[in-house]
Amino acid sequence: MDIRFDGKVVIVTGGAQGIGQAIGAAFRDSGARVHLVDRDPGIIEVGRDLKMAAHVVDLSKREASAELVRSVVAEEGRLDVLALAAGGIAGLAGLSLEGITDENWDRIMGANVKSALWLSQAAAPVMTKAKWGRIIVISSGAGLRPSLTGLHGYTSSKHAVIGLMKQLSVGLAGGGVTVNSVAPGFILSSPDARNQWEGWTPERRSQVLAQINTGRLGTPEDIASATLFLASAQASWITGQVISVDGGRA
Repeated sequence: MDIRFDGKVVIVTGGAQGIGQAIGAAFRDSGARVHLVDRDPGIIEVGRDLKMAAHVVDLSKREASAELVRSVVAEEGRLDVLALAAGGIAGLAGLSLEGITDENWDRIMGANVKSALWLSQAAAPVMTKAKWGRIIVISSGAGLRPSLTGLHGYTSSKHAVIGLMKQLSVGLAGGGVTVNSVAPGFILSSPDARNQWEGWTPERRSQVLAQINTGRLGTPEDIASATLFLASAQASWITGQVISVDGGRA
């Protein structure tokens, strides 16, 4: 199956590192015009190195998300795909139930849920007008079961992201837009994930690997491949679905 995106315009969020960066590179290599987005100013250097447009945006802000879409459409004349990989644990590693506050709860919801909501809201009219569009939300195995992070906010936000995806898929289907999610297993795609892995004992690492049928951790490229499939013309009759890319977690 030769999946190409020649002439398509793609926004990839969370593009400064890990999964988002791998998704951006995969779309670029498949012929798309890619706009990488992250709130980390380092995205500018990443975009320069990877030869893609780059934008520093806090996507938890509704107007900032809307302005990003307006600027991309004004420049490109179209917007075909959203690959929403922004999010994470928002610097809250090790936070206990007792440590949850309004501030840190809102922070993790903003990073994971609001970023997907506001950008989808802004892009939907552009895509439905064109009668074609793809929205792929990178969720997590934590959106389907308890999380290895142990974070209540992170697990709740990823469940919410999957619920948002399913509702978007219903509302946008008539406009030619499909909405799906890729749920990664444990991947060393960020400093937080690497720190968590390195903080475990050898016994704990072995326990985690034993739960993965393929016997290995995933890579950002594994997630990028699934994302490109869901964005392709070949996946036109798939919507409202979650694809777990986790090595077959036992």
